[in-house]
Amino acid sequence: MQRKVVLTADGSRTIHIEEWNENYHSHHGALQEARHVFIEKIKERIGDRTEISILETGFGTGLNAFLALQLSEELNVKIKYVGLEAFPVSAEELEALNYSQFWEAGRRKYEMLHEIPWEKEMAITENFQLTKKQISFEDWQVERNTFDFIFFDAFGPRVQPHLWTILIFEKMFLASKKEGFFLTYCAKGQVRRDLESVGFEMKRLLGPPGKREMLVGKK
Repeated sequence: MQRKVVLTADGSRTIHIEEWNENYHSHHGALQEARHVFIEKIKERIGDRTEISILETGFGTGLNAFLALQLSEELNVKIKYVGLEAFPVSAEELEALNYSQFWEAGRRKYEMLHEIPWEKEMAITENFQLTKKQISFEDWQVERNTFDFIFFDAFGPRVQPHLWTILIFEKMFLASKKEGFFLTYCAKGQVRRDLESVGFEMKRLLGPPGKREMLVGKK
């Protein structure tokens, strides 16, 4: 499958899959999409918690994890982060993405996100622990009642409809803690209805640049 690094509207880069005509992040702005959909929603909902756990379905470029690491330092909150990824990004692609330009002091930390071994929990900083699992969402064994936030950042339903099914959403619901949140850039009506059918209370919120809406679910 052919992949190439492309520039997005906010000056950040993402990976484009030519066969699917699909990007890892929005062409309207990879960085601002990740911040709007995931990081800002944590800030609005974290309350007085000093420790949180995050599951990301689609670790990909590591951008969401990198921003979550920044957040752990900004808020002085401990984060346990689990990222699922079936097809890891190459070292050459990571160098071309150059995400650390947006947080120069974090360059080494971003490199560590990708250098640590798969399948092991590793401390990147005192406040941020990462476990990367090289596995498909379908094969992942649910860790029940474990996560405060789920970043559902799979490729869109147009190209990977099998990842946007009730079966997958049931796993996400089981993995969420009570009062946990499910976050995704996608706002399709069928996706919202299927998430409601497995038990999430769903809301449509203002989407990132280039998208009218996004979805937030609560267990």
